[in-house]
Amino acid sequence: MARAPSPANGSPLKSTGLSASTSRNLQAGNQARKKPRNSQQQRTGVHARAHTDFCDRTTLVSIFLGIDGGGSKTTCVIADENSLLGTGTSAGSNVVRVGETQARKSLGIAIRAACAEAKIIPTQIKKTCVGIAGGARPEIANVVRRLLLELVGGEIEIVGDQVIAMEAAFGDGPGVIVIAGTGSIAYGRNAKGELARAGGWGFAISDEGSGHWIGRAAVKASLRAYDQAGHESTSPLLDGIMKFWGVTLVEQLVVMANSTPDFSALLPTVLSATEAGDDVARNVLSQAGSELAAMAGIVIDRIFGKDKSVPVAVSGGVFYNSGLVRQIFDQSIGDAYPQASLKKEAIDPASGALALARKNS
Repeated sequence: MARAPSPANGSPLKSTGLSASTSRNLQAGNQARKKPRNSQQQRTGVHARAHTDFCDRTTLVSIFLGIDGGGSKTTCVIADENSLLGTGTSAGSNVVRVGETQARKSLGIAIRAACAEAKIIPTQIKKTCVGIAGGARPEIANVVRRLLLELVGGEIEIVGDQVIAMEAAFGDGPGVIVIAGTGSIAYGRNAKGELARAGGWGFAISDEGSGHWIGRAAVKASLRAYDQAGHESTSPLLDGIMKFWGVTLVEQLVVMANSTPDFSALLPTVLSATEAGDDVARNVLSQAGSELAAMAGIVIDRIFGKDKSVPVAVSGGVFYNSGLVRQIFDQSIGDAYPQASLKKEAIDPASGALALARKNS
């Protein structure tokens, strides 16, 4: 989804069309409102002066917030009805992956950064839409809603991460989106509005082709290669994993691997080993691309079939950072579904969350 251009830094705001006397009255009224009026404003930690600095715009237009709450990264975008005003990023905020404490911290950092750039305070936000894995489950949505009520004003909508990605890629139209970040899922909607999904059942049993899956598969494959070499030598991939985890012995690596580490953090190590010519690492990424294509194929077969045209888009850090995964994915989809139309541009799920906040307000 294309974003409208932001106002240039330091450029005057557009005329409000108010008379001079009315403008003076508004400015005087805004000056009188410098002091926070409720406890929610105090909880946000943003001084009321930010409100008066930007009052000419925010008192006359609605402000919307879109959030992509991923397992490794949180992205926030703030806009009015037409223009992007500010963005903010932080660490992951998926409560299932990082826990409630870290989710609260990450959401707060990203929201405050976006608000600072937009020159507003969080209580001025009319509607927030957040997309997060598992957002359709009440036990997750309730936690996220409670956290956001501490941070922003206005209405809050919580949806699954696939919903905001679909909105960013296709709007209300048909298509299939495949997300491969910390986790993974394939999700689609046809022209009749019928929905289907594949994968995304959690890192312990699913999330094929995701960052977590790639990291775990890399450890497994590198240890298999170590066994096949008779424990006489290690590969660049195994050496890289040991260095990343700060261990010097394979036995220490085994202990780390069996202590439920963050396997998704190994993705850069796998990418580096692939660039260095490690065949084991390359095979892992190739398999990830095939797994993601297989998930997309399940969705296509269920609601499109092999004869109907279908737009396909991708999102997530695995696709953004690994050209090999994207290459294998595109080739696999093209071979199996020649009628598929593959979107080449990267999809920004946060823009989908923003669009939903605007649309449903």
